[in-house]
Amino acid sequence: MGEPHGVGIVGLGVISRQYLDTLRPSAAVRIAALADLDVERARAVAAEIPGARALSVAELVADPEVRTVLNLTIPAAHEEIALAAISQGKDVYGEKPLAASMEAAKRIMDAAAQGGVRVGSAPDTVLGTGVQTARAHVDGGAVGTPISATATWVSAGHEAWHPHPDFYYQPGGGPLLDMGPYYLTSLVHLLGPVRSVSGMTSRTRSTRTIGSGARAGVQIPVDVDTHVTGVLEHADGALSTVVMSFDALSTTAAPIEVHGTEGSIIVPDPNNFSGVVRLTTRGSDGWESVPAAAGFEEAGRGVGLLDLIHGPARASGAMGLHVLEIMTALLRSDGARVAVASSVERPSLVPLTSAHSWSSI
Repeated sequence: MGEPHGVGIVGLGVISRQYLDTLRPSAAVRIAALADLDVERARAVAAEIPGARALSVAELVADPEVRTVLNLTIPAAHEEIALAAISQGKDVYGEKPLAASMEAAKRIMDAAAQGGVRVGSAPDTVLGTGVQTARAHVDGGAVGTPISATATWVSAGHEAWHPHPDFYYQPGGGPLLDMGPYYLTSLVHLLGPVRSVSGMTSRTRSTRTIGSGARAGVQIPVDVDTHVTGVLEHADGALSTVVMSFDALSTTAAPIEVHGTEGSIIVPDPNNFSGVVRLTTRGSDGWESVPAAAGFEEAGRGVGLLDLIHGPARASGAMGLHVLEIMTALLRSDGARVAVASSVERPSLVPLTSAHSWSSI
């Protein structure tokens, strides 16, 4: 193996700790620089990592030791940071969604193509053993010809636990753009790209109350719809029904189910990398748990960045763009059928890969 790949991280909020836990032990990368609006926070995190420096965003994207920028800012800032990095010839891997709007996402992808750099986009949870094992069984014909799928995520909202939940209720947020990428990316892995959608949305409250942290009790405005339901028509004809909500309390529905002519499969929570996959087939006695057959074992957030740097980039910008178009089309559908112009090739199946192997890809 050559020199570790230099990574610069922009944005050190709640999600950043999970990335640090994955990337710091990896022999494949070196965290060279960090930047955050809170300069003291950047300095504190840099002090934990040998050789890392706290820089401004401008300094970080221009730094010659940084080859890939990991963009963990809020959705409204994704475009600005990505374009700044691309202009300096850096590859970019960003948190989901790819951008807060399709126009912004297209500008990112166009700039990357012109600059000859690569773009990756979360979620990479779909590369874990949960979704990948389910896909291996679907691809292997266990359920026959896929006919339909359901994807359900229901919550009362992130303000109950997040100390700064404002961005979840601003453009680029909401249950669909926040949680939808996990579920819709999984559906594309399982059933292929989407060619049209129809959906309806609603908003039950105009404000939300922060439930924890120093701002507990503060009311914040809600500027996005907070309940979304819709139907996706996949290119091969399968139909997926999705429900994403910040307005209800809970559900007993499986996160994802795929139904085919010969069986059905339950996919574990795609917000996690692993979980139990359950399968039933024609003539069987019921549901059976199946062992892990594909995916990165014991993976954490950041495995998609490693895959981008050294592998086939399964968590790609192209996938992020397609999923974003699916979501924005659902939001503007208002019950009508809306064609999805973009498409994407299904990424290659992740072979069953040990943590020792993927951490040193």
